[in-house]
Amino acid sequence: MTSPLDRVLTASLIAGPAIYLIADILYAVNGWADPTAAVFHILGAIGYTIVLVRLLTFADGYWAAALLIVGALGAAGNVAYGFNTIHVSLGDTDLVDATGAATLIKPLGLFFPLTLLLAAVILRRSQPLWTAALLGVAALAWPVAHIANIGWLAVAVNVALVVALGAVAVTAFRAPAPAAQVA
Repeated sequence: MTSPLDRVLTASLIAGPAIYLIADILYAVNGWADPTAAVFHILGAIGYTIVLVRLLTFADGYWAAALLIVGALGAAGNVAYGFNTIHVSLGDTDLVDATGAATLIKPLGLFFPLTLLLAAVILRRSQPLWTAALLGVAALAWPVAHIANIGWLAVAVNVALVVALGAVAVTAFRAPAPAAQVA
């Protein structure tokens, strides 16, 4: 890994999940309408958007195309849920309970764990099986934890994501730099 871009993308595999872990710890301790947790949620969601870009480098063909589309929708949903929490903390309407255009938040939110599940499928080819399996289990548990507002499970899911994506980052950081290419 030679370029600053490669290093930033790989570091996001640690930073994004770690920031989101802080958000879910705060949600678990302070409740699901905590504005401080929402700020970390939004920052973590932005971090996961960069994680998506890094994960795309492990994919090709239709898998890469699917991950790009699902991941973009998931990133939008993830950020939207963070802003929804800020609105709720201010006494505004919870979009999850609203009708009409507000219902868009629900399907967008489900695209985030689907992004993680696709990433698990993609990473099974290049990473140790335990890494892809842990990522896949976390992806499946994500909506259970967050839809049902089960704080301890949300924290456990995020610990699993820190471990799984952190292992991918360590592997990437240890990979030898590619040979210089002649332009």
